[in-house]
Amino acid sequence: MNNLLIAISIIGGLAVFIYGMNLMSDGIQKTAGDRMEKLLGFFTANPLVGVLSGALVAAVLQSSGAVTLMAVGFVGAGLMKLPQAIGVIMGANIGATVTAQLIAFQLGDYAWLFVIIGFIMFFGFKKIEIVHNLGQALFGFGLLFVSMNVMSNAMVEVVKSNYLAHLMVQIQQWPVMGAFLGALCTFIVQSSTAGIALLQTVASTAGASGTTGIVGLSTSISLIFGFNIGTTILAMLATRKMSVNAQRAALFHCVFNILATLIFIWFIPQIAHLITAISPTGPEVDVISRQIANTHLLFNVFATLIFLPFTGLFVKLVTLILPGEDASKQRSETMFIDGKALHQPVFAIHLATQELMRMGGFALDMVQKSKDAFIEDDMELIDEVMELENAINQVEGKTVQYLAAILATDTATESQIRRLSGLLHIAADIEHIGDYCKNLAEFAQEKNKNKYDFSDRAMAEICDFFNQGIWIAHDALAALEKGDESLAKDVLVQEVQMNHTEERLRKEHMKRLYDSQCSPAFTVIYNDVIHNIEKIGDCCTNIAEAVLNDLGLLQEEFPEETPVPKS
Repeated sequence: MNNLLIAISIIGGLAVFIYGMNLMSDGIQKTAGDRMEKLLGFFTANPLVGVLSGALVAAVLQSSGAVTLMAVGFVGAGLMKLPQAIGVIMGANIGATVTAQLIAFQLGDYAWLFVIIGFIMFFGFKKIEIVHNLGQALFGFGLLFVSMNVMSNAMVEVVKSNYLAHLMVQIQQWPVMGAFLGALCTFIVQSSTAGIALLQTVASTAGASGTTGIVGLSTSISLIFGFNIGTTILAMLATRKMSVNAQRAALFHCVFNILATLIFIWFIPQIAHLITAISPTGPEVDVISRQIANTHLLFNVFATLIFLPFTGLFVKLVTLILPGEDASKQRSETMFIDGKALHQPVFAIHLATQELMRMGGFALDMVQKSKDAFIEDDMELIDEVMELENAINQVEGKTVQYLAAILATDTATESQIRRLSGLLHIAADIEHIGDYCKNLAEFAQEKNKNKYDFSDRAMAEICDFFNQGIWIAHDALAALEKGDESLAKDVLVQEVQMNHTEERLRKEHMKRLYDSQCSPAFTVIYNDVIHNIEKIGDCCTNIAEAVLNDLGLLQEEFPEETPVPKS
């Protein structure tokens, strides 16, 4: 085999490995589905719980880099504090070692069996989602070992190279060189997991003796240190244009792995002795893949145990290195959505929901301000309502584009697609609430300009109806945030009550006209005000129905005959 074919085989094997890893990760993530979303709550717990949740998510995603970028994004968006992110990042390092452990089982002889079974399940059962997703994961898993076999065959010729043998001797003598080459390799292939897999392949390829290879355990340990450092460089580069807190989280990842390397690099012989003692025995080429996997795991576990108690000091250190505060964002800018999360729909949907909650907060503020503008004749509030309405329009457009982009990735499960559809409708309904509040602010301006003097009774009715609108908007947004079934159902009941209230208010206004207690000139604006408040209730009902649909609970009907308490 000539040098060109060897290079093609190694590069092609790496390409298939990375593709298989992504395919497997995507399949596992789809199978886990919304269960992964429960882990998001643990992300914002204390650092120790963050370590556990970070490890679990990284094990599912098969990537510490993806989880690190997610934690960094959450810090930048204000969803997570820096100490919690530090715990998640430490845990992600541990979770990412799972792939190396799987590879160490040396299932290469069964690679095509996994591919065949996975292919049948993946392509033959598209209508059965759970089987289809498991098939995708199994198909990707098989491709991992197919790629390992391809690279292993190519490595038979590579290990004969005198240059490579000389390089390995140099690395053994100078571990810092191994750490540097490991970091460089990770930077080139954009994956520390792929670097570890390549190392396992090279180390497991027998040399002339048939029992040993040219890459020993000591050399492998220094390369592993470098792989861990290399993955932090990718996160640092990805945060260049992000908030200062996001940059601090990425900087911690880099500082953490560099400090761990600087400590452990002095104890490579002792580490090698420990790994040899806890790993299977046998010829070196037969057991070194397991030894590499164990080294990768124990290095990250020990580093986490050593540094976790000093989380507070790390926060102070990265803050000292990167001082300053983030500039406050304009209302019309998005705060939570992050394009890097698009291919992890659980996280992307969570971020989009947070952005909608922010929009909802604007809308709720608009209802209150439009009420105060109308009832108190506070004209300064009208400008604030108009500014908020413009902000909602801007954020709604960007959020809808983001939700559509999640759908376009084709990585969402059926339940996630249903949720995305509901979020698209919710975005539109929140924007409509803003429109109705804008109308109400304009009515307040008209009332003040024309000096309309409503009766005390009429103003009291409008004030009470405004309060109903504020309350139903509050409950609808709370139901969205918490996924609360009882709140969502209560919103539906409140909307029916608002319909009845609107009808009653119209009748009472007509009675006042008949009794000459109110001017006919006020009729149009009075009816317009109560109608727009009622439309806010309609939008809140749509939000509540989207929540119930997402929970699979939209079965009950709430007819107009629902009893209404007497006022």
